Amino acid sequence: MIVTLKNKYIRFNNYKVKCAIGKSGIKKNKREGDKFTPKGKFRLNYVLYRSDRVKKISTKLKKIIIRKKMGWCDDPRSKKYNQLIEFPFGFRAEKMYLKENTYDIVVVINYNMKPAIPKKGSAIFLHLAKKNYSSTKGCIAISKKNMKLLLSNIKKKTYLNII
Repeated sequence: MIVTLKNKYIRFNNYKVKCAIGKSGIKKNKREGDKFTPKGKFRLNYVLYRSDRVKKISTKLKKIIIRKKMGWCDDPRSKKYNQLIEFPFGFRAEKMYLKENTYDIVVVINYNMKPAIPKKGSAIFLHLAKKNYSSTKGCIAISKKNMKLLLSNIKKKTYLNII
């Protein structure tokens, strides 16, 4: 199955859902911190979620519960660049356990992984949108209802095609 993102909408099966993208738009040659969503075809790796806020997720993807010490390294100087980490951590990293709900459900997109190329961009996720669908720093964001719908429809070999 292929999920397609085009013109701030994600299409899959017979569904079309609104989404937020990076503030700078979509670009083929993304760089760390440029606020672009990367253009291309990417696998959906696994789901991270807050079990205290999300009780049931139906999906074929692997699920990992977000713990308070979890983070994601966005520091190109680290050997753990663009990987899940645990705090305390000696390099710059984004917290995954947030007060706001945007990371209550996160799908890790297989962008710049294995090997992660420093400065090519990190922490590219499909996560929950804010109520006003405000721009992201490069991720894709959809409503919680649509995230659950998408997760229940995708398979392990589903790709996200960002055009």
